[in-house]
Amino acid sequence: MLLAIVGVLVIAAGATTFVLVRQGDDDPYAAYCSEVEKQRAALGDELSGGPQTGLIAALPTFQALAEKAPQDIEDDWKIVIDHIQDLQKALDAAGVDASTYDRDHLPEGVTEDQRGAIDAAATALGSPIMQAALGAVQQEARDVCGTPLSL
Repeated sequence: MLLAIVGVLVIAAGATTFVLVRQGDDDPYAAYCSEVEKQRAALGDELSGGPQTGLIAALPTFQALAEKAPQDIEDDWKIVIDHIQDLQKALDAAGVDASTYDRDHLPEGVTEDQRGAIDAAATALGSPIMQAALGAVQQEARDVCGTPLSL
């Protein structure tokens, strides 16, 4: 009987310690969830620009979220940011802006190789790995932070 009581007390103490640690300053989710809430409105505005232009406009917001991301989704944020940066680099290398770029009517000076690089980077934004990463960061925001993060 005494062992059972001691066991219950040890379990209760462990649970209390877990809750206190989760609520403390060392909670990796607290800073992230605060950042999610802080960036949510701006992200919605940025993404309204369209699938490619919006993602590029949202890149600084994504980077701010990634800086606060808990370890379990750091890799997902890296995938999201890397894919968007690849598109931005391809556009920059061609000297074009995402908002005005039309692949069917190439601006003067844009080569077929540059168009190919832009196409590849844009296509990668819809790749299964990118979609999985976007899904993971959205799920984390909903499950852990209780805040929808529509990407």
